[in-house]
Amino acid sequence: MDRMDHLEHLDKHLVDELAQVARETVRDELREQTRKQRRKATLYAASGASALYAGAALALAVGLALAVVLPDWAAALITAALLGVAAYLLRGAARPHPSGPGSGQGAGGDAPPVPPVAPEVPPMPPVAPTAPGGTGPAAPRRDGTDAEGARERD
Repeated sequence: MDRMDHLEHLDKHLVDELAQVARETVRDELREQTRKQRRKATLYAASGASALYAGAALALAVGLALAVVLPDWAAALITAALLGVAAYLLRGAARPHPSGPGSGQGAGGDAPPVPPVAPEVPPMPPVAPTAPGGTGPAAPRRDGTDAEGARERD
């Protein structure tokens, strides 16, 4: 029996050691993936900041070019309108579009989304149907018939 206790202790020690190695391996792998994703996110953020400044410089150039032939306030107003239209178009392009038949989109895809139609509620009968034997109200069936099998009338 003493030998069995010793083997059990070795098994437990081996299992603990394997679990520790597995934890360290997973931790290292996650650390490596996180490092790659952090670098990619930093590059995307830098790209976005550069694009923002490039857009601002382009808007300034358009405004200054328009100011040559128009008053300054008109050039600024036209530039702002152009930026507003660009923002609206980019927002529309960023929205997910439903695809497939019956999506409500026309051939061009410019139609606004169609709201879902509420299910039609059947009219209430003037008198509550009774259960067989006349003991009380009967529950309507799913097939549109009452308890006696007669069709409901509209």
